[in-house]
Amino acid sequence: MIRRPFALVLALLFCVIGPVGSDDEPYDGADFKRVTLVVADMEKSLQIYRDILGFTLDGIMESSAESYSYPVFKIDPEAEVRFATLSAGPEQIRTMALTEITGMDLPKPGRPFMTATVIRVADLDGTFKKLEALGLEIVPGTIAERPGEFKFKEQAFVDFDGHLIVLYQMLPLE
Repeated sequence: MIRRPFALVLALLFCVIGPVGSDDEPYDGADFKRVTLVVADMEKSLQIYRDILGFTLDGIMESSAESYSYPVFKIDPEAEVRFATLSAGPEQIRTMALTEITGMDLPKPGRPFMTATVIRVADLDGTFKKLEALGLEIVPGTIAERPGEFKFKEQAFVDFDGHLIVLYQMLPLE
């Protein structure tokens, strides 16, 4: 039986390294821009995504009352919204966003988790030492491989707002 975080990473790796078609064929599909996480406290969330995971903060802006975020996320019109974008290196500009909502109670995502954000890191063990210091819920890790193709270590945590984040580190083939 394949465990769910492993299946998520396996699917991600297949998308990255697996054959999709000829390089001569133009891609006419969707263009992924970013994942947006709704958070209660921008600074606490930045401790994870900027300070520990290493995303670069592109900027934080206040949303206007006419912001599309209000109807999309079903935000109370009296609440205040700030939006931060983060980049993962020069090739992945603004691939993550944090939408901070204050002035209304935010529910925590329920169990079972319905989504996961999957992120590759260079030092999984070192990253998790920092995450554990924040008192976050940590899911035990595992090592998975497709013999002769790839091997990786993965582990998950739940951030301050209840979002499931799966981290993985590629390992050398032996």
